[in-house]
Amino acid sequence: MGEIGTDTKQSEVIAELPYVTMLIAAFIGIAISGFIGRPATLYWQLLVPAYALICIVAGWERDATSAEHMRVVVRQAIHWLACFIAMRLLFLPEVRGILNDNAAGLSLLTVLALATFLAGLHGGAWRIAVVGIVLALGVPAAGWLEQSALLLTAEAIVVAGLVGLFFWARSRWRDAS
Repeated sequence: MGEIGTDTKQSEVIAELPYVTMLIAAFIGIAISGFIGRPATLYWQLLVPAYALICIVAGWERDATSAEHMRVVVRQAIHWLACFIAMRLLFLPEVRGILNDNAAGLSLLTVLALATFLAGLHGGAWRIAVVGIVLALGVPAAGWLEQSALLLTAEAIVVAGLVGLFFWARSRWRDAS
């Protein structure tokens, strides 16, 4: 009987893994940007299709018919293409001449946070919307941490805290249900 409970907990952790990965990946992008002293253009651009794929899978599991599946794919593709374009605009030479590297990194995180929240909101995936909210809360925190000499250590602590908070809130929500 104990094995069934363990299997259930493992499957719950695996089910939450994409959302935790979204959080960790975004904060790794901020850490990389802080470490190398400029936004990691390729890294941020690779996050967009990864986030889109997670959103499509979340919507796919909820919808049943092939027409609904196609609608999810098209909506998420257009949504994340818009996010990608917004990020590319931040990398234009005319914009890079105005934004310093710290501001560019925080702007990228802000665009990603907004796009993630809206994808979750419009896709009916509350976990993705929560990821967007946590990312948005991370923008001022990352701005403050970028001023710290221990940037990488502090961001790792923040990410670990956010992951712990996510699992704690999730378990409290399930216990209340």
